[in-house]
Amino acid sequence: MVRQALALALLFWAGPAAACRLALVLALDVSSSVDAAEDRLQREGLAGALISPDVMAAILSDPPVALAVYEWSGRDQQAMMLGWRMLGNRAQVLAAAKEIARSERRHDRFPTAIGPAVGYAAALFRQMPGCAARVLDISGDCIGNDSYPPATAYREFPMQNVRVNGLVIGGAAEVVDWYRAEVIRGPGAFVEQASDYSDFQRAMRRKLLRELDLPALGGMPAPRADRRGG
Repeated sequence: MVRQALALALLFWAGPAAACRLALVLALDVSSSVDAAEDRLQREGLAGALISPDVMAAILSDPPVALAVYEWSGRDQQAMMLGWRMLGNRAQVLAAAKEIARSERRHDRFPTAIGPAVGYAAALFRQMPGCAARVLDISGDCIGNDSYPPATAYREFPMQNVRVNGLVIGGAAEVVDWYRAEVIRGPGAFVEQASDYSDFQRAMRRKLLRELDLPALGGMPAPRADRRGG
């Protein structure tokens, strides 16, 4: 009886992760280049994108999606906005969007350290091991200017089988080029663009639709970034 109970408990514990088709981590830039109004547009824009009808329908296609969201800026300035949530029904998506929209910024005076932001995501993915695919999406409005580069993070942290996409805000050609060369990673990785922060929700919605229409990445090697993304 004890063994049977233990087996059932383990099955229940592992079930949600085993049934997950995608572990999706979203990272929002809160470095000093982002003012308070722009930060608010990111949070509300992400929430609005999640509950848009087409994204909602894509999320609720079986099996479910696991979502986590954090903010990032300097080397040690990362903070969770939404811990891992399994999104299996409309109420769960609405609750996650509400929590994101209501979240408050933790940091506003630090530079842009994208390498450590990648490293932070690596720890998050270890908490959700059973999903068929894993995607990190990093949003930002400038080139990394603090701490180690993304290449170091990809070398030093367990980011195998993780596709990394980017969302560049502001549309500066040099930032887009840098994201394509240094940030995105894996087959099919891409860079989405928002013309400014008021365009963030549209760009996020478009990017989420691409990420949610993702084949399983089990067994994907750990290549250098796909420079054809975009």
